[in-house]
Amino acid sequence: MTSAAASASTRTDVESNVAAFTADLRRLSDEIGTMIVGQGPIVEGVLTCMLGGGHALLEGVPGLGKTLLVRTMAECIHASFSRIQFTPDLMPADIVGTNVIVEDPGGGKRFEFQRGPIFANIVLADEINRATPKTQSALLEAMSEGSVTVAKTTHQLEKPFFVLATQNPLEMEGTYPLPEAQLDRFFFKLVVDFPGRDDLHTILDRTTTDDVPRPQVVIEKARVLQLRDLVRKVPLARAVQDYAVRVLQATHPETAEATPTSKKYLRYGASPRGLQAIILAAKIRALLQGRYAVAIDDIRAVAPPALRHRLILNFEGEAEGVRADAIIAEILKSTRETV
Repeated sequence: MTSAAASASTRTDVESNVAAFTADLRRLSDEIGTMIVGQGPIVEGVLTCMLGGGHALLEGVPGLGKTLLVRTMAECIHASFSRIQFTPDLMPADIVGTNVIVEDPGGGKRFEFQRGPIFANIVLADEINRATPKTQSALLEAMSEGSVTVAKTTHQLEKPFFVLATQNPLEMEGTYPLPEAQLDRFFFKLVVDFPGRDDLHTILDRTTTDDVPRPQVVIEKARVLQLRDLVRKVPLARAVQDYAVRVLQATHPETAEATPTSKKYLRYGASPRGLQAIILAAKIRALLQGRYAVAIDDIRAVAPPALRHRLILNFEGEAEGVRADAIIAEILKSTRETV
């Protein structure tokens, strides 16, 4: 085969893979949309987290369909699903599991590990900020390493493993702020807005009649792992990567790239995990739009959900009620595409 023929064959394979990726994700998004009304960006954001190998944090008042979203997604990819309802009295062992004494047929006794609800492909950590920080931290190893350690024994979690946590706004009573280390494990933080009038009518039509839709399996969970591999193969120009690096540096008030607002209101900026989330999410966005290369516009589009939960305000920022999204918007506006 000549070099020109090989190049043409490679290009055809790439185009075929991108088309298949886009088709699978669109079908999955559309199927979830039969259950979730008017939250297209949230659905796409959650799918981006799953394909990026990360986890999603959804913030919104109760009753906006956050729980239904993750349950529907599990059904659509034929994955195991478990729900953990976080409450102030929930203990770490209630999440990861514990060793219990069992009696064997011979009358002897031994310890046996009883798995907790964390052992599922998709885990809904519902109202995560209602549990104490000690219990919240039980998710750290699972979210970061894909494993659980109990009594010095490490248990691997089946892939894909995806945590979707919901939290109520911190102003509500009975909530605890998530530790910075916990927040940093989330790929995106997505804010679920209250639906509009038309969407409310559609919700009523679907939920108060006898014609209730049921989600169907669209792809198998093994296909999710294949899509994750494809995401990491998307090429990234050095100039685009450098733009993302400078955006991240601008969140650190002590750097030369920091904007006036960053210097005035931020105590700490985003970690390298935030940069990894930006790059992977930008690759997924490019694929969803049928492109096999990342553009700077992709970086700009995914930066807010990737960074908003990773910025730590100082006392002045908290006192004045400064929003992380406003700081990120200023950074994106002031960061030049080239240096």
